[in-house]
Amino acid sequence: MFARLALLSVLSLAMSGVVADESAAAKTVIGPNNIQIHEGAEALLAGDAERGIELTQRGLKIAANRHEEKIAHANLCAGFLLVQQYESALKHCDWVIENDPKHWRTYNNRAIVYLRLERYDESEADIRKGQQLRPHSEKLKEVKGMYLDEVEPVREHITIDDRRDGTSQPVDGDG
Repeated sequence: MFARLALLSVLSLAMSGVVADESAAAKTVIGPNNIQIHEGAEALLAGDAERGIELTQRGLKIAANRHEEKIAHANLCAGFLLVQQYESALKHCDWVIENDPKHWRTYNNRAIVYLRLERYDESEADIRKGQQLRPHSEKLKEVKGMYLDEVEPVREHITIDDRRDGTSQPVDGDG
């Protein structure tokens, strides 16, 4: 479940590497600006987290601007979450949020990281912040459900009282 949610967040980031530059002074470029980040995102989406992390780290080293850096860090946040390296994931999630405090997907992923680290108050705070930024997000609703399952699990408690009081009469068909 955690891996699926992280991958959903990566998908949208992978697509943000595709740019059409329409400024008059520049050529039109369609396709990924940073092939390493793009291929890293594709590897993460394909379920190859180790390769995705490796490619994304290479892409981060040659990032041309803050936007590419943000994509790389957000994808590394999700990638390290997938391989259960939560402290590394947290470092990258924090970078994204420090540089773009309105990036709701990273609040989503960081909430999952905090859940895995059993830092429930911080997880809840990130879920709330994410929901303020994107109130109708299905992903955040799923993460909130995971959070509630951890902190307020529903326990089945059914009591069947099959004792009969003295006033009840057995029902028989001969009435």
